[in-house]
Amino acid sequence: MQIIAGIYKNKRIESPNDAHTHPMGAREKNALFNMLTPYLSDATVLDAYAGSGALGLEAMSRGAKSCVFVEKSPKVAKTIEKNINFIGENVVKNTTIIIKNIENFCPKQTFDIVIADPPYDKFNQINTAKLADFTSVGGILAISYPKDSEINLPNFEIISSNTYAAARISVFRKK
Repeated sequence: MQIIAGIYKNKRIESPNDAHTHPMGAREKNALFNMLTPYLSDATVLDAYAGSGALGLEAMSRGAKSCVFVEKSPKVAKTIEKNINFIGENVVKNTTIIIKNIENFCPKQTFDIVIADPPYDKFNQINTAKLADFTSVGGILAISYPKDSEINLPNFEIISSNTYAAARISVFRKK
């Protein structure tokens, strides 16, 4: 796995050796970040269900100013920490790793961009609504989810939505 664009382009990052994580494919990640590019400059980002941290690190590479990674597994969070340290000091200073289920995460702030690639077998509307609460007014919520699932976000407008094999990636803006 590697960062695909920005100042850390081509830096290789590790993927956790864990059956419960599923790294987003390069095609889908590229499509997601093509949708997010206009919003990344100096953004505060939440990488929910962080796994390797690849999505948050990609956001930082492309101009986000900070990122909070939320990952429930301490073992998987060690991979995020290793990847952050490998990328460099600027990333280390501007990131936080929270080891907690997203359901129990209570940030003291909202975020300009919330990125979520949850395990598809655990995808549900309740967690999606919680992610919406973490998004600033005018902010962006980007979610990868099973293409047959529905998302109902009353205070959001859809900016973009595309299907890739069994996945749908949708980007919403909070009104």
